Amino acid sequence: MAEKKEGIVETIKTVIWALLIAGVFRTLFYQPFWIPSGSMKDTLLIGDFLFVNKMAYGYSRYSCPFAICPIEGRIFAREPERGDVVVFRHPGTGADFIKRVIGLPGDTIQLRDGIVYLNGQALPQEDAGLFEEIKEPQGSQRNIPQCANDPVGIGGICIKERKRETLPNGRSYDVLNIRDSFADNTPVFTVPPGHYFFLGDNRDNSQDSRFARPNGVGFLPAEYLIGRADRIMFSSAGRSLFFFWTWRPDRFFKAVE
Repeated sequence: MAEKKEGIVETIKTVIWALLIAGVFRTLFYQPFWIPSGSMKDTLLIGDFLFVNKMAYGYSRYSCPFAICPIEGRIFAREPERGDVVVFRHPGTGADFIKRVIGLPGDTIQLRDGIVYLNGQALPQEDAGLFEEIKEPQGSQRNIPQCANDPVGIGGICIKERKRETLPNGRSYDVLNIRDSFADNTPVFTVPPGHYFFLGDNRDNSQDSRFARPNGVGFLPAEYLIGRADRIMFSSAGRSLFFFWTWRPDRFFKAVE
């Protein structure tokens, strides 16, 4: 009986140590993140699985699960670069978001007819063909993609216009256009000190810094940064990762541009 009790105690100790180690790893180094929505297509697809590099920008209270880290501001802080794909805590809803950094503190940003003007200069866009996908429920949330060629029935080919956008630092990435919308034209935004301006790559399907909180992101304070998305580790087009026939092997270990 004593040996049995001792075995139970050792098992409990092992579980506790495993949870502590996993918690420290998640807090200091890498956090897993599933892509739940289509706001970053075609860079990131619904069902992509990432490990977010939490060392990239330093640490704040939001680096810990449930924001329990006893940290004021940020420690070991480093500034994101324009073009980084970043996971951050939404200041209003508390949800984790993923978008692309476009504006740094002091920058001005404006959209005119869908073109981004950064500090008064238009970001070049080159034609990159069409982005095509099947119009069907996607991911665990069963989101239906929006299409430039709507109306499209379920099972049909959903098309979006695709451009290659380039930042002044040479970083380039694809952006998608679904329709002409009011968000294609904005006032001039001036990013305050200690804040950042984010856009989704799927421009007509993204709640980002063009929109004020609570529904949008607005200017994001630096303390809400969690980490940088560097590489897709796994990807599944189905409702569950266990549906192996929906896996996307061509996206495994793919770098995030």
